[in-house]
Amino acid sequence: MGSDYSCRLDGKVVVVTGATGVLGEAFIRGISGAGARVVLVGRNRTVAEERAEAVVRAGGEALVAEADVLDRGQLEAALALTMERFGRVDGLVNGAGGNIKEAVILPDADPFHADIDALRRVFDLNLFGSILPVNVFGPAMLATGGGSIVNISSMASARAITRVLGYSLAKASIDNYTRWMSTELAIRHKGRVRMNAVAPGFFITHQNRALLTNPDGSHTSRGEAVIRNTPYGRFGEPDELIGALVYLLSDASGFVNGQVLGVDGGFSVFSGV
Repeated sequence: MGSDYSCRLDGKVVVVTGATGVLGEAFIRGISGAGARVVLVGRNRTVAEERAEAVVRAGGEALVAEADVLDRGQLEAALALTMERFGRVDGLVNGAGGNIKEAVILPDADPFHADIDALRRVFDLNLFGSILPVNVFGPAMLATGGGSIVNISSMASARAITRVLGYSLAKASIDNYTRWMSTELAIRHKGRVRMNAVAPGFFITHQNRALLTNPDGSHTSRGEAVIRNTPYGRFGEPDELIGALVYLLSDASGFVNGQVLGVDGGFSVFSGV
């Protein structure tokens, strides 16, 4: 890591998984805006190419590397493309993740009959869909000078949030993995590669839109409960994650390791009273 403590990413190459998601779009825009060259990893090539073109139109550099984060071979092919184009990896954002309806425990469902296969699918996507990219891109960081890895956690990792059992289990594991792996990296590699996480509060995404909003855009009862328990009194905007993300990727956070940084409008600290 260098000695520039500004929150800039000039000259760095940052890989973003989940690049075709709602939050992924903000991640790409923010990382590119901070000066980095961005590698968009996702399964929807059409969306990825549209977003890469937007980066280029804004004066940045972008590469599309179509891959499933649960397929090591595809990730290795994405790494090969990255090295061929840019010759290095300085950052990794594990933005791939999400939930599926089968892993949601609805109020009229019996939690003793949770769909184990569905829970496994969500767990695999969020946890192993982060570990596998680290295993593939992490060694390249070490080989080309070091870097920063940022995982995506959630408020569901530390507090009991009803219904989202599979997602909560997976994100709690992301927190544990972040702490464990960051420690191993620090001991073995003396800070050359760091790992932290960002824990978003409630942001409207494709997966939670129907849980939080009605078709007319008004809030569901669950959405209203979230707003009541968020001191800011609103959902977050995707761009509000950019500052925390760029900080953790930049040399400005060079002595920050193993932390889970909440970006939640105060949700995690509010008692509800």
